[in-house]
Amino acid sequence: MTSDRPAFAREGRDWPNREASRFVAAGGLTWHVQEAGTGPCLLLLHGTGAATHSWRGLLPLLARRFRVVAPDLPGHGFSDPLPMPSLPRMARAVAELVRGLGIAPQVAVGHSAGAAILVRLCLDGALAPRLLVGLNAALKPFPGMAGLVFPAMARMLFLNPVVPRVFAWSADRKAVARLIEGTGSALDREGLDLYRRLFQMPGHVAGALGMMANWDLVGLDRELPRLAVPLLLLVGAQDRTIAPEVSFGVAERLGGRPRVELLRGLGHLMHEERPELVAGSIEEAARREGVEA
Repeated sequence: MTSDRPAFAREGRDWPNREASRFVAAGGLTWHVQEAGTGPCLLLLHGTGAATHSWRGLLPLLARRFRVVAPDLPGHGFSDPLPMPSLPRMARAVAELVRGLGIAPQVAVGHSAGAAILVRLCLDGALAPRLLVGLNAALKPFPGMAGLVFPAMARMLFLNPVVPRVFAWSADRKAVARLIEGTGSALDREGLDLYRRLFQMPGHVAGALGMMANWDLVGLDRELPRLAVPLLLLVGAQDRTIAPEVSFGVAERLGGRPRVELLRGLGHLMHEERPELVAGSIEEAARREGVEA
């Protein structure tokens, strides 16, 4: 299925922040990583189905004050796939990459499932940032039957090799626009086109389905109270993928320790809609924790 994977020479020909891209071998995988800026190290992890293009507006803003490192997660974008990409396996793979790069992030920022990976890394002692930021963080299992049905459905789709191809064939501009609109976000034409470019590659679709099929947040939810890292949760008020109440519930459960900021008028992809607003919140929180550029 190598030909089904996005190729940097083709799908990446005009990739956002392409000048910051390089390929790194770590943990038996070849990773696509973008790195820019100088200063304290800041690690960015995107969510399921996305790639480094998700940071096209945010990365240059943060690079003014930080050394920003942003990989494509395994099976996403231009990084190699990981067999059985469960949360613990994904976290261990990212830990191998961090060690391979020789970095010690002072700030770690994760969107959606990327935030769950960062929390897992912190709980396992693989990361010790001075600030952890979750953007519409996926830190709790789906409630009720949805928590059983959605992963099982994703697993059935993942095991059928035809499904990624069918999805890719149907990923035209209108279909992708409907999908993004369903998250509560409104992206410009370039943002939609970048997602369309990825969703038309069966290998990328398979990577996203594999991640969803093997995802289990029950253990993470159980261990969440022992998270000792300062946590900022940025929440898009219009998020239709992860209800804003999830982040407020996490903060209440952790005794109000996490700081929660509600960003009105923005959806699940708020960092793509208003990167300057999100960058400002991250920089201000970093200063509060003594992380100075």
